[in-house]
Amino acid sequence: MRSIEILDRLIAFPTVSRDPNIELIRHARDLLEAAGVETTLIPDSDGGKANLYATIGPKDRPGVMLSGHTDVVPVEGQAWTVDPFRLTERDGRLFGRGAADMKGFVAAALSAAERAATRDLATPLHIALSYDEEVGCLGVRSLIDMLAGAPVRPAFAIIGEPTNMAVATGHKGKRGLRATCVGREGHSALAPLALNALHLAADFIGAVRAAQARIAAEGRRDGDYDVPYTTLHVGRVTGGVALNIVPNRAEVDFEIRNLATDDADAILGALAADADSIARATGEPEAAIRFETVMEYPGLDTAPDAAIVDFVKALTGANGTIKVAFGTEGGLFSDRLGIPAVVCGPGSMAQGHKPDEYVSREQMAKCDAMLDALLARLAAGL
Repeated sequence: MRSIEILDRLIAFPTVSRDPNIELIRHARDLLEAAGVETTLIPDSDGGKANLYATIGPKDRPGVMLSGHTDVVPVEGQAWTVDPFRLTERDGRLFGRGAADMKGFVAAALSAAERAATRDLATPLHIALSYDEEVGCLGVRSLIDMLAGAPVRPAFAIIGEPTNMAVATGHKGKRGLRATCVGREGHSALAPLALNALHLAADFIGAVRAAQARIAAEGRRDGDYDVPYTTLHVGRVTGGVALNIVPNRAEVDFEIRNLATDDADAILGALAADADSIARATGEPEAAIRFETVMEYPGLDTAPDAAIVDFVKALTGANGTIKVAFGTEGGLFSDRLGIPAVVCGPGSMAQGHKPDEYVSREQMAKCDAMLDALLARLAAGL
């Protein structure tokens, strides 16, 4: 299978989000240009990372965009039994970092682009490859800026994150935040005379947990999600220098993953009020808990009767739809450009971010079949 040949090469690029992806992008560009496809690279400020955008077929009309990210999460601290940056096949499973999330789909999209270049398409196929998705859908934003000024935008977007080839119409929005807790340092022997920033952080974490409990008990619900309500989560706490110093600063990194029907601003406003109350309760003028947004992206909430849903269900043979727990760039395409999007790709996110990540040969074949059906529709003019 050509898609697996391409996947073999893509896995070998160790494109962890903290590192450059430019060599993979150049490889994809060379592969496409060898097939006669013109590409556009959109580099970051230092040129170590880039997005790629390409159109196969007529450029004066909107087509279908296949979108995927090229970065992967780290492998440190994980007990891999194979080399994570070398594709290994066992019992029909293709192992390697990013095999499921989501170089399997990227490989299938590039293979489909090669096939598309040999056909006379009445409606174009667009390929969009981005960077830094795993750290907040950051890289794709410059590609979106480019499309915002383009004379023609895609009509539909298929985001190839792993869904076992089911058609997903939605995911929650996400806002990643940092709460900086400000106290007053002092000697630990005189701790009651100081103001411990870690204690402020602990009280704020309690407020986050209380807010989550209220939402879980009383908030809006969407049964299509594994967790059917908006979630709040504290993922990292830092503070303190030495045991005998009362810390004057602590940081709490937390997130809100909200249903489309929930207002993240309102949730954050309530937490800000809780933070102010915690600081005021100390009676100390220095006390403060300040918020900053580290990253955010909107949710995806495509109507189940939207044209794109029927279109992609016809390509896959699916009868129903799902929603996914993880975020994608689909919400940005929909929110900023008005491009309807669904999520559909090979493999399962149950394998993502774990040691011995894999996508099955069967799932890759199903993805290839979906993209063959897509090319047939594009050749016929949709």
